[in-house]
Amino acid sequence: MIVAKFGGSSLADASQFIKVKDIVLSHHDRKYIVPSAPGKRGAGDDKITDLLYACHQAAASGKSFRHVLERIRARYIEIAEELQIEMDFDPEFAKIEEALKNGASREYAASRGEYLNGKLLAQYLGYEFVDAAEVVRFTVEGRLMEEETNALIAKKLKMIPRAVIPGFYGADTEGRVRTFSRGGSDVSGALVARAVNADVYENWTDVTGFCMADPRIVPDAQYIATITYRELRELSYMGATVLHEDAVFPVRKAGIPTNIRNTNDPKHPGTMIKASAGQDDASHTITGIAGHKGFCIVSIEKDMMNAELGFGRRVLQAFEEFNINFEHLPTGIDTMCVVVHEKELNPHREEVIQRICELVNPDQVTVHEHLALIATVGRGMVRNFGTAARLFTAISSQGISIRTIDQGSSELNIIVGVDEDDFEGAVKAIYDTFVRM
Repeated sequence: MIVAKFGGSSLADASQFIKVKDIVLSHHDRKYIVPSAPGKRGAGDDKITDLLYACHQAAASGKSFRHVLERIRARYIEIAEELQIEMDFDPEFAKIEEALKNGASREYAASRGEYLNGKLLAQYLGYEFVDAAEVVRFTVEGRLMEEETNALIAKKLKMIPRAVIPGFYGADTEGRVRTFSRGGSDVSGALVARAVNADVYENWTDVTGFCMADPRIVPDAQYIATITYRELRELSYMGATVLHEDAVFPVRKAGIPTNIRNTNDPKHPGTMIKASAGQDDASHTITGIAGHKGFCIVSIEKDMMNAELGFGRRVLQAFEEFNINFEHLPTGIDTMCVVVHEKELNPHREEVIQRICELVNPDQVTVHEHLALIATVGRGMVRNFGTAARLFTAISSQGISIRTIDQGSSELNIIVGVDEDDFEGAVKAIYDTFVRM
């Protein structure tokens, strides 16, 4: 059994709907389909969800939103007419307009894109439509109730052989529509896949899986054929954004593989994400490279700090008091470095430094700005001796200095910090060393 989620670009217009139908009907096991709202049809176009947010904003300000709502309605009518589907949208849009006038929530407004697209796709495929508000459950505070949702979906779909369940939204225990964060249709698809115990969860989008490096930096970067969920988590955290990172948890928990596929290139196998994979599945020592700019290092120096019980805890307390998350903690005997996002530190920079001084009385506190972090990830690194040496040599051969180094005991990844100006050059150097050579 296959659960297939299709993103907004895959359902942007009638021609994309035709591609989706061909994909769905090409495999008998694609029984449950999770669609997003229609995305952009090209440069200068608008996503349906963005237009719905605009409607809500206008309604909340007491302004007319009918012209925007009419644009949305015309978009759905155009798709239906080109697909020769007879569907009356007037009652649905009348409900949406009335709800917005009566103060409907922003989440309700945004969810209508997936809701309407789900109804349209269900009719086009000849599948049954299941409203996600009936089966995806949130608390009144907006937190997903995963086990309750799993039970509701499983019960509902047990007697429905083929269905379309719109992504991105559900309802809380009081019946109010709630949504995931943007990109949350990925999560919806994973929840359905877990509930029906699918053999594979297909996530169809407009890219052919994950690249080993950002194609904006390495234009000819190879695609990753197989990746583990742990590797995906590391790469996603450091900037690889093909898949909503929260989407991995329901299927990972159930041991269901995820297949990232391209709607516009359906014959390409894409990237398969598994719970585990042997080193024999890895064609290179590394699986991928990802990174971010915008970090800084707060360096705290104090003689004999290693002898002070609780020194590290008190330093981190200073950051916690200002709601600043730390990324890494490279340390020495008399030096402790805290790597944080510049945008989080800058509004409270002087206060944080003052609080560190109050808590641990350091000899010196220094902030080093404009740092980029690069994660080199791969299960093949574990038994390949000299991986770190090759990585450091690759970077230094380009005249780039390494500011920080962090490697976990799992040997799944090595994270290095370099100056932001050296970020692209370091990524290219690592790729060249481990992939091209």
